[in-house]
Amino acid sequence: MSFPPVENANHEGLLAFGGDLSPERLMLAYEQGIFPWFNEGSMILWWSPDPRMVLFPDQIKISKSMRKVLKSDQFTFTKNTCFEKVIARCAKIRREGQDGTWITQDMKEAYIKLHKLGHAHSYEVWEKGELVGGLYGIDLGHVFCGESMFSAVSNASKFALIHLANELQEKKYRLIDCQSYTKHLESLGAKEIPRKDFIGILKNE
Repeated sequence: MSFPPVENANHEGLLAFGGDLSPERLMLAYEQGIFPWFNEGSMILWWSPDPRMVLFPDQIKISKSMRKVLKSDQFTFTKNTCFEKVIARCAKIRREGQDGTWITQDMKEAYIKLHKLGHAHSYEVWEKGELVGGLYGIDLGHVFCGESMFSAVSNASKFALIHLANELQEKKYRLIDCQSYTKHLESLGAKEIPRKDFIGILKNE
């Protein structure tokens, strides 16, 4: 079980295809800076884009309005209390430029297995007892690989991301992997870095 060198990826970041979503293969992929992303009905596609979108935990941007939300009692926050609900809600969110979801049933089952093995975590946001936001990803011990997040009400996913960043900052994690560029992530402080730098951080260099 192995992957080609990430330098072999094409200009879009596509590195390989095929294989399976076993916990062993998924963890091997993340440890090498590779992640799966494919649509329903497609074969499994493996990616390692260059540059890589990342968020250093101490560089998260918190707006004045968001600081008010954090100080208020609008939301409550939990971790790993309903992983399956979070991934299901992430799969249902409509995203600009995407037809359908890449979080297929096979993907859900694969990440639920990783959660049960202690590799995948969910961060949940509640309002009046209802799950209104959250995110999930893979924990590599010094890097958190963010996979997806959802927000049913304004600011809920930001609330989850800020709590994640604060926790990782306290634990001295080096970065949050955001995979690919979006304006939303950039507005929260994420930025693109060369893939070789990202791989170096993964290797704790």
